[in-house]
Amino acid sequence: MSELSEHVVSPKTNVAVWLVLLVLTGVTTSIAFIDLGPLNTIVALVIATCKALLVVLVFMHVKYASDKLVKVVVISAVFFLLLLLGLSLADYSTRML
Repeated sequence: MSELSEHVVSPKTNVAVWLVLLVLTGVTTSIAFIDLGPLNTIVALVIATCKALLVVLVFMHVKYASDKLVKVVVISAVFFLLLLLGLSLADYSTRML
C-alpha cells in the first residue's frame, strides 16, 4: 500500500500569508478611494490576482502538488476561460447597437 505524502505548512508561513492578504486587502480598500481614472479597475484586478495566487499556492497546497496535476488544471482553466470569452464575444458581436 503506497502512502500519499502530505506537505504540512508551518504556522509561521500561514500567519505570514494571512498578514500579506490583510495588507493587500487594506491596499485594495485605500486604492478604491483614490481616483486613478481607468487604472482603478486594473490595479484592483492585479491585487485580487495576487491574493488569489497566494491562497491557491499556500492554503490549497498547489505549491506542493505534482507538476502533472497542476498542468492539467491550468490547461483546463485556460480552455474554459477561452471558451467563455469566445462565446461572450460571439454573443456581443451579434447584438445590434
